[in-house]
Amino acid sequence: MKDLTIFNSLSRKKEIFKPLVEGQVGMYVCGPTVYSDVHLGNVRSFVSFDIIYRYLTFKGYNVRYVRNITDVGHLLDDGEDRVSKRAKLEKIEPMEIVQKYTNGFHNMMRIFNVTPPSIEPRATQHIIEQIEMVQDIIDNGYAYEMNGSVYFDTIKFAEETGKYGELSGRKIDELLQETRDLKNQGEKKHPSDFAIWMKAAENHIMRWNSPWSEGFPGWHLECSVMSTKYLGKTFDIHGGGSDLKFPHHENEIAQNIGSCNCEPARYWMHGNMLLMNGRKMSKSDGNTISPEELFTGDSQHVSKGYSPIVVRFFMLQTHYRSTLDISDEALLAAEKGFSRIKEARAKLDKIVAKASSETPTDKEITSLLEGAVAEMDDDFNTPKALAKLFEVVPKVNGVADGKISAEEISASTIEKAKEIFDGLLIEVFGLQYDEASDGKEGSMDILMDLIIDLRQKVRSDKDWETSDKIRDKLIEAGIQLKDGKDGTSWTMN
Repeated sequence: MKDLTIFNSLSRKKEIFKPLVEGQVGMYVCGPTVYSDVHLGNVRSFVSFDIIYRYLTFKGYNVRYVRNITDVGHLLDDGEDRVSKRAKLEKIEPMEIVQKYTNGFHNMMRIFNVTPPSIEPRATQHIIEQIEMVQDIIDNGYAYEMNGSVYFDTIKFAEETGKYGELSGRKIDELLQETRDLKNQGEKKHPSDFAIWMKAAENHIMRWNSPWSEGFPGWHLECSVMSTKYLGKTFDIHGGGSDLKFPHHENEIAQNIGSCNCEPARYWMHGNMLLMNGRKMSKSDGNTISPEELFTGDSQHVSKGYSPIVVRFFMLQTHYRSTLDISDEALLAAEKGFSRIKEARAKLDKIVAKASSETPTDKEITSLLEGAVAEMDDDFNTPKALAKLFEVVPKVNGVADGKISAEEISASTIEKAKEIFDGLLIEVFGLQYDEASDGKEGSMDILMDLIIDLRQKVRSDKDWETSDKIRDKLIEAGIQLKDGKDGTSWTMN
């Protein structure tokens, strides 16, 4: 097994990956706070770690992948729990909010062909364990109770261990200045201290009994508890978006060391953010698009709808640690690129090789195929792996089109190409999720081209009734038409 290197955010460098137990990997990734619909930035993060999970499995590791659901304790700037606030707005119970948006999250993950984790614990299912960890931190002298709430003593922890700020690279003086002005700030010893147990206000719905008060756990605490409960006090990989590095992951490390003097994860991995048209996504200035709008094309930012598999393919063209800039032009290019690589894979099945020994073309193709896998071993570099596969495409096309003699490529090389294309494209990149997976997409394209031509004819004849009937029947079948300046396109809903 070739060495795999991972960029470790803790050491700020690439390291050879060596799991605690040979052949096994424990990986924890911070999951969603289920109080609203999942947005594309979330999707990008979960797709990135899906690729990482798939590749570790592809390399032969037995992976236990834990991804949590945050259903309590994630506070807004005013100190109110996100789930509780949404429940008040929608006038339903908090657990109804949790179930509604958890269902929506799972559905979106299925649409993007994101593999479910091995274990998906919820914060509210682990209140007892969280109370126990709070008590351990108090017993070790790194937390204090004040008016029913319990706070982590960051200054004492930093002075005694030198660990606080190690992941994010921030110094304690900077942390003091950057701390948000939250509710109950005055009862802390220091502004940088954070709550690990919050006393609930009278109108707070989600609350549990504890030795300190009726209240609820802090957001950071749940991940410390659930990661170590299912993966052990020290485990292999902890992942999440770069926005979680501070304060969430920094505070997780402090809690784990503060409770058992144990460093939690050995490798910390962080995916980068999603931009749109070169800028940060923002609802206030209209620079945003939802996954649904991306699929239907019902947005000013896209000229047509794009299938989820094309969007997933687009995401793989940028390394997970780099910012990803989504635009209509980039999506159009991704759609064309995905079509090219699928066509090349289909042609591999049709090539009949006559060469009996290795040829220069064989060596070139083999080098590219092996290079694609090697790029994945270099911190899961999907764009460079795809680039190697794209270099194989013209050679496959050349043989299929008769421009390169079939005698210049051996049957064994064709079989190796099939194996690596399928291994990376399907098993690792998860690009089999649509009609392409069962060979029906070509037939579907032909059928839809015919239907669109027929609809165009009846529209030219001003037979609006038949035109509307075609459109409505397609909608019933889950197919969305979008008329644009370049003609009519279609997507599966």
